Amino acid sequence: MKSIKTFLAASLLAAGTMTAAAQATYTDQEGNDYQFKKHLFLDLQAGGQYTLGEGKFGDMLSPNFQIGLGYQFSPAFTMRLQANGLQSRGGWSGFRDKVGDAPFTAKYKFNYVAPGVDFMLNLSNLFCGWNPNRVLNVTAFLGAGVNVAYGNDEVQDIAANLQNLNKYNLEYLWDGTKARPFGRGGVDVSIRVSKNVSIMLEGNANVLTDKYNSKKAGNSDWYFNALAGVRINLGKSHTKRQKPQPVEETPAPAPAPVQEYVAPVEQPKAEPKIEDIRRDVFFLINSKTIRTQEQHKIQEIVDFLQNNPEAKVEVTGYADAGTGNNTINDRLAKQRAQVVTKALVEKYGIAKERISTDSKGARVQPFAENNKNRVTIMIAK
Repeated sequence: MKSIKTFLAASLLAAGTMTAAAQATYTDQEGNDYQFKKHLFLDLQAGGQYTLGEGKFGDMLSPNFQIGLGYQFSPAFTMRLQANGLQSRGGWSGFRDKVGDAPFTAKYKFNYVAPGVDFMLNLSNLFCGWNPNRVLNVTAFLGAGVNVAYGNDEVQDIAANLQNLNKYNLEYLWDGTKARPFGRGGVDVSIRVSKNVSIMLEGNANVLTDKYNSKKAGNSDWYFNALAGVRINLGKSHTKRQKPQPVEETPAPAPAPVQEYVAPVEQPKAEPKIEDIRRDVFFLINSKTIRTQEQHKIQEIVDFLQNNPEAKVEVTGYADAGTGNNTINDRLAKQRAQVVTKALVEKYGIAKERISTDSKGARVQPFAENNKNRVTIMIAK
């Protein structure tokens, strides 16, 4: 059991480190903002158990039930108090102590209840980002607790008719009620069917001391559960807010030049000054696709370049610092700049020599509002 405790501690440390950066906000294609909320949930499950042993496979199957009460601290990390139980089994199938003995076949069952705590890591949210509308979520977990076994009468009756218990590996035959620590791990898959209800499929493996099934094997005893059921959120798991469309930023007009007195000397007529223009193309979270409502901004830059053959344009991509990490944001900012440059060249025929392309990732934030920094800024001058 020492190795199980070490593995569990290391996994919890890794889970805590990884979930610290888990994304807790989401913006959908319509511009709605979602914010994760901590919440309780209830698991109700039933299924079957296979107890590892020397009996026939079918003889080692038994029904199984589980109830759990969990608390989701973040999009990726959850703790669950659970109680699993009903029956485990043991037996022999054609057992011979030595050559020449008559084969011995028997089976028995006993009861148990195993309360414990699970530390759960939502792999879908961790690696793909939190999405309250995701239908399928995959979660891995590790746990530990106490297995309380009782009702071991059937193997006691079998042992009463055996002359030598050691011959049948019954050195650990027990009676009454026994409490033993256990460790476990598993995976559950949840399928969302409504805002607060999901269908669950779960598989878990449980390990105890060698004394669980009354038989001495020289190694740990195991049982495996396959469960199906429902998960019910007890309270709101997120909030939703309609996000207004970004308002186009208009650069402030340049200050009027100071008029200085000059002598009435004949001067050649000055060419009118051409003002620089700036347009900001905004993107959705984790997207590099130019939306339809942003296309007109590129057209306005193209019109300026066509009307001013000597003008050039600077294209710079950005990402918001509120989500992702520098590796992801550097790549996303570069792709946002490239997709706008590609549109200028391939769709509108602007010469590459008139375009300079750059990206700042999330290290530079041109706007105070986090969501506006998912942007490519074009400055033509």
